[in-house]
Amino acid sequence: MKKLIILLPIVLLTACGSVPVKRTFPEAPNEFKVACPDLQLVEQTTKLSDVVSTVAKNYGQYHECKAKVDAWTEWYESQKKIFESVK
Repeated sequence: MKKLIILLPIVLLTACGSVPVKRTFPEAPNEFKVACPDLQLVEQTTKLSDVVSTVAKNYGQYHECKAKVDAWTEWYESQKKIFESVK
């Protein structure tokens, strides 16, 4: 009986190692695939300050969104390479 108790975990562990497991890297969630919001249009005006204000907001919004998307894409690709390199 004692031998059976000792051999049972060994048999179970070796059986688990012989079963092939298909690994796939998960796809990116849809909420991360959302495009950046549209930029604001400059309304017709005679004031240059209104135009400059809208352009400055668009510039900041674009660079913020680009930084987020680029950082996430870089992280995702590096994680995928690591996943695929491990056998």
